[in-house]
Amino acid sequence: MKTRELGRSGLQVSALGLGCMGMSFGLGPAADKQEMIQLIRAAVERGVTFFDTAEVYGPFFNEELVGEALAPLRERVVIATKFGFDIDLATGQNRGGLNSRPAHIKQVVEASLQRLRTDRIDLLYQHRVDPEVPIEDVAGAVQELIQAGKVKHFGLSEAGVQVIRRAHAVQPVTALQSEYSLWWREPEQEILPTLEELGIGFVPFSPLGKGFLTGKIDENTEFDKSDFRNTVPRFAPEARKANQALVDLLDRIAQAKNATPAQIALAWLLAQKPWIAPIPGTTKLHRLEENLAAVDLDLTADDLGQIEQAAAQIAVQGARYAEAQQKMINR
Repeated sequence: MKTRELGRSGLQVSALGLGCMGMSFGLGPAADKQEMIQLIRAAVERGVTFFDTAEVYGPFFNEELVGEALAPLRERVVIATKFGFDIDLATGQNRGGLNSRPAHIKQVVEASLQRLRTDRIDLLYQHRVDPEVPIEDVAGAVQELIQAGKVKHFGLSEAGVQVIRRAHAVQPVTALQSEYSLWWREPEQEILPTLEELGIGFVPFSPLGKGFLTGKIDENTEFDKSDFRNTVPRFAPEARKANQALVDLLDRIAQAKNATPAQIALAWLLAQKPWIAPIPGTTKLHRLEENLAAVDLDLTADDLGQIEQAAAQIAVQGARYAEAQQKMINR
């Protein structure tokens, strides 16, 4: 497995990480815990060193899963988790808002360390920017945790340029995690140039468009009632029908490369910048292996130009979040 450095931080991770959320939260019923432990360990054996979770996934279940799976392999991996939602640490009740008060951050980290069965968090993200707490206070709290040895690196998620700059001035930001793929390219406008300037890595989540870019979802696909894609405007049947053009493009390139649409989508992302490390998620070993093969798939300048030219003709339909979730994104 090839490795990448996140920005100029010195933090080396596998070129593709593994997003673990969907194993137990958000995309329908939780998968079998023992099977997911085996899948995470299989990822390590195949060279994956970068694993992503968060306290809100469950809440708590996903961190516990990742902690149990990686405990015997701790020295071989980089574990990223997140704080920022208003969750009762005693009951696990998600109260629905945001909470990045410094005292709360420190309590969350202590609880996450226990669930993750470790003495340090390699990369700690603020999950969503809290408008009630100055980002300087957030960065200062994480800095204290770094000085205490409980956290190694500071990250932000779905933050805008000004927040990134203000946070970075207090405590260097190692990585920004936000959505980025061929069907969500907003980061190219301001985010990517800012990260390059500041030496910050980029960790795209949903690099396969929450599954859509794999070609396995169409307008007739029905999701489990607990799957959050039911609330996403971009996954409304009419939007899926319109957005099929993007999958068709990937499929054409894939056939010419003896690859799959998912592999082309991931290879395209990896080709954008050398400090980008996507974190596709899966619950299936054959999909994990399919995704990892994208790291060795080289797209030529002609391939990338062809994708760019064709993608420019496709207007992706539908908002990427429901209104309530969109309000939590800082731009």
